Parts: sequence; structure tokens; C-alpha cells
Amino acid sequence: MKNIIAFAGSNSKKSINKDLATYASSLVENVNVSILDLNDYDLPLYGIDLENEKGIPDDAYKFLDILKNTDGIILSLAEHNGTYSTVFKNLFDWLTRIEGKMFYNKPMLLMATSPGGMGGSTALAIAKGRFPFHDGNIIESFSLPFFSNNFSNGKITNEDFNTQLKNAVEQFQKAL
Repeated sequence: MKNIIAFAGSNSKKSINKDLATYASSLVENVNVSILDLNDYDLPLYGIDLENEKGIPDDAYKFLDILKNTDGIILSLAEHNGTYSTVFKNLFDWLTRIEGKMFYNKPMLLMATSPGGMGGSTALAIAKGRFPFHDGNIIESFSLPFFSNNFSNGKITNEDFNTQLKNAVEQFQKAL
């Protein structure tokens, strides 16, 4: 049986992106799913001086090992001021110091959601442009606008958006 991971590029305890990633992972059939929380990885703010003085934190190696050993990645990015959240960018910076091609060509379903009408699409566009340089194998992407209007009780309530996500998940599953 295949193993996949799902996580949000957020450290919010009430992350809407974690809710979306969890829901999307529940739609993938016949896989083992691990839901990751970036709060479980203690990574100080990246800086070259810190790296030179103290090295790369163990939790960066732990996260990278998870990426190496999974068969697929579901990632929903939080958008802060038009780009990735600081916590995700920090993780990304530490991981690429260990391994530049950090996604290992694993099939990826890349998503974003937000309270507003853009649905995190700016961060999503940045990631779609950047991740392939790090062996990101983005099979599908999905954006959910107006999260609170379209998501309730652990699932997408808008049928059109739900169908779009199910189609994206189906393509992701085929790539596993």
C-alpha cells in the first residue's frame, strides 16, 4: 500500500489549509495517510550565521526523511501578504540547505485556500513556478476561495469546487 503525507504550509492551530489538506487526503483511496503539522518541527528562523554556528536542526533532517520516504505529497499553502507563510518558507529554506532537490519528484497535489476570493492563488502561482526547480512534481493544483462559505464539517460544501478537487485528487492518485 502507498503512503502519502498531507500538510499545510501554516503554523496556525486552526489552519484552514490543514483542514483542506486533511479533507483532500481523505479522498485518496487505498493509501496510508500521515497528516503532518509544522508546529511539530522546531526550526529556528533560517540564517547563514545560525547555520554556520549551530548547523542544521535535527527536525529539518526528520522532515526531509519523511519527504524521501513518502509516495506522494498533498500540500495546501497558506498565503501571507501574497506569498508563502513565514513558517513554510523557513522550512523550505532549511530543507534546501540539506538537499536542493527536496521534493524527490514525488507526485504532489498543491493547493491553497483563504478567507477571501483569491483562494491563496498568488502563493499557489509562486509555488508552481518555484517547486519544479526543487524536483516538485506537481500533478494537479487546486484553489478554494472564500473558505468559510465553501467548507464546513470537514468537507467542501460547494459542489462545483468539490468536483474540481475530486478530479484533481483522481489525477494525483493515478500518479502514485
